[in-house]
Amino acid sequence: MKPVKVGICGLGTVGGGTFNVLSRNAQEIARRAGREVIITQVACRRDNPNCDTSGTAVTRDVFDVARNPEVDIVVELIGGYEVAKELVLEAIKHGKHVVTANKALIAVHGNEIFAAAKAAGVTVSFEAAVAGGIPIIKTLREGLASNRIQWLAGIINGTGNFILTEMRDKGRAFEDVLKEAQALGYAEADPTFDVEGIDAAHKLTILSSIAYGIPLQFDKCFTEGITKIAREDVEYAEELGYRIKHLGISRRYANGIDLRVHPTLIPERNMIAKVDGVLNAVMTCGDAVGTTLSCGRGAGAEPTASSVIADIVDLVRSFDMPAHARVQALAFSELSDYRILPIEEVSSAYYLRMAAVDKAGVLAKIATILSEKGISIEALIQKEPAADATTAPVIMLTQQVQEKTMNEAISAIEALDVIQGKVTRIRVEQLN
Repeated sequence: MKPVKVGICGLGTVGGGTFNVLSRNAQEIARRAGREVIITQVACRRDNPNCDTSGTAVTRDVFDVARNPEVDIVVELIGGYEVAKELVLEAIKHGKHVVTANKALIAVHGNEIFAAAKAAGVTVSFEAAVAGGIPIIKTLREGLASNRIQWLAGIINGTGNFILTEMRDKGRAFEDVLKEAQALGYAEADPTFDVEGIDAAHKLTILSSIAYGIPLQFDKCFTEGITKIAREDVEYAEELGYRIKHLGISRRYANGIDLRVHPTLIPERNMIAKVDGVLNAVMTCGDAVGTTLSCGRGAGAEPTASSVIADIVDLVRSFDMPAHARVQALAFSELSDYRILPIEEVSSAYYLRMAAVDKAGVLAKIATILSEKGISIEALIQKEPAADATTAPVIMLTQQVQEKTMNEAISAIEALDVIQGKVTRIRVEQLN
């Protein structure tokens, strides 16, 4: 059977891993795919010293690969938005299938890219765009195809998980751990995408579209980072029987779907609470299967390459199928128009921490405000003031309430003359 020829664009961490695994496991991959898979061309700005490209055509122009008539599948691993989008659309225009690990590209431009691919009769695959080596896209799109997905929640950024784990286990400050994460290569010099939740929001947008069959809507994802999480919040959460994780959460309601990334208190007994360090994990709840957990390495050269090559193998297996018979990019033949709920309409329980003047009647004033808003207190911790301090930490867990109502209550509490500074608020989820 005629070999399938692959062109790899980008020979960085993931591109190098993909090149090496495809080369090293060529025989095994051919047995799985049913035909030989050959790397015909590589495009890279600079050579990767870990890759032996002798015998493979190398170009500095990624568009050479997209236009090469010998290439059947273009693997986009250059990252970013605009050039990557142009490259993918050029490949589609020339009748190439595309495999990408670019979550930002799919989350922001995926609707346009998938429409172009459908019109051209080719496939765009993106398993490696979410959670690296964990096959969560395939799980949602195929393994759970019989289920009506109720909700999903994931630790989908390893950098944030590493930082929160170190803060909990070693009592370290956020800024200190962030510097180590940068030194170890877990975080970029500009860590904004990781610590502010943008990277996780890209991935959650993709997962939610596949889970519920809705268009990609990254601009409607509520995003909150972990930069304001203090050591004492991590400690108080532990005291209350919870752990703080930076989660992407999406849930189906009668009136729409929520789409949110934020620090979250979850019970320490929960499966995902035990996922530490740079690992990723995604929980899903389907009406037939119940709750599942997929966990593993969410980044790195070969774990991500594993997912890239899995997409290549799937494409090779379906080469002779008509376009309509292939698995749809977002799992559904028709997408629905479910509304994405604004965060103000979403209900959650809450962790509140505030600095209260150490005198009688303060708790009564706070409790009155919460009561007037219909907010019940689940748990309360009042600490002794530090030496020479005039305020003491007050920590509360509330029962579920709509975000809009909690916003109003927090504003009223902060206006009290017995409360100093801002109230720290972290959402609480049971994930059951």
